[in-house]
Amino acid sequence: MEEINGILLEKELRMAEKCLEKALSMGAEKARVTMNKSLMELFGTLNGELDKVSHCLDRSMSICLFVDGRFGSFSTNRLVEEELDSFLGRSISMVRMLAQDSCRDLPDPARTCKTALTGREMGLFDPAYPDLSSDRRLEIAMDASIFRKHEGEDLISEEGEYSDSVFDTYVIDSNGLKCRHTETSFEYGVEMTVQDKEGNRFSGYWWDSSPRLCDLKSGSCGETALKRARAQIGPVKIPGGEYTMVVDSENSSRLLSPVTNALGGFAIQQKNSFMLDTLGKKVFPEWLNVIDIPHANGQTGSRLFDSEGVATGESPVIQDGVVKEYFINTYMSRKMGLSPTIEDVIRPVISPCVAPGLPKPGRMDRDGIMSMVGEGILVTGFNGGNSNSATGDFSFGIEGFYFKEGKIVHPVREMLITGNLLSLWNSLLAAGDDARPCKSKLIPTLAFGKVSFSA
Repeated sequence: MEEINGILLEKELRMAEKCLEKALSMGAEKARVTMNKSLMELFGTLNGELDKVSHCLDRSMSICLFVDGRFGSFSTNRLVEEELDSFLGRSISMVRMLAQDSCRDLPDPARTCKTALTGREMGLFDPAYPDLSSDRRLEIAMDASIFRKHEGEDLISEEGEYSDSVFDTYVIDSNGLKCRHTETSFEYGVEMTVQDKEGNRFSGYWWDSSPRLCDLKSGSCGETALKRARAQIGPVKIPGGEYTMVVDSENSSRLLSPVTNALGGFAIQQKNSFMLDTLGKKVFPEWLNVIDIPHANGQTGSRLFDSEGVATGESPVIQDGVVKEYFINTYMSRKMGLSPTIEDVIRPVISPCVAPGLPKPGRMDRDGIMSMVGEGILVTGFNGGNSNSATGDFSFGIEGFYFKEGKIVHPVREMLITGNLLSLWNSLLAAGDDARPCKSKLIPTLAFGKVSFSA
């Protein structure tokens, strides 16, 4: 059990420390070693019967080497101490063949994490995980199935998957950094397919996850997925034009991710970002606030440090419409001449808001926001598409529903939304308070005005 529980063992931690020690003795001026180990168990069902079982164990060690003003990164899953000299010797020799790069360095020790000593400080490891048996995993997967309950109705198929995983990472460097992060995750997802009277098929999916098994809501996923599938029956093709758009909390992060990606140091330095030269400027509506909250104990996505070992902390990303932070690691900070931050947003949260002049709904969830705006298109899924990281122009296929007087009228089909992300966010009408806690990006239901839809 100890060898396969997915948690780093003392001998693996010592291997990382030995690798760092040897790298320095063999000619590296500085080095950072990261040891990762993960384990996933998956039980899949089809129509209420066991369909597949998967076991995946992964373990690797990576090292960043700083040699004679040069830099290289290498990894191996051959964790045999007798092979370390050969691995490091080849790696250091290859680094010496590269061009010098004065911008490469380890982060300032004053910025690195000092509090992640055991890996369990954030309450993300379920102590019951090591004792979870295969029989119990199968029981969870089978108990979540509702196929037998609805067999003989319009339900064609049910595909469910229960999985649990553990991830453990240990990061050390030659400046004295030592930090660790350990977390478990339990997840259940199911896709339901139904058929209408004409033989047309429609599918709906729903899922839930949690760092702790006792908080996993697997039992309700099937009914939710079935309801979402049935709701798609009878789609109507409506004319293109400008509509108010409401995006539910299951899909709203799709619209924020391109913005946070464009705030990344690499995109900024390469001038491949539509957020170029926006730091400290108001480019969004003043009612938009995005905060990075990485220290939410027991909550998915929480982290005490990034991949460099830099300590995370709560900070505004967008405050009253003003861009407050670029995400710049040590390397990019030296290339750009800007102060370093963490390398990426960890756990972004959008604060509930309503645009001036609009009545605040009684409930700040999807239904409340639909009632507030009255009429438009509710987006419940994105079907492909892309956005241009340099310009912010986007084109996304969508699925969803036309609603009027705050109530869903019918599903829509074959629709595309196009525009520019900065313009879209400046048309923000409201953000709710219904972000799904099982996601690492806590983005609630969002409403935007005058979005261009084409049929």
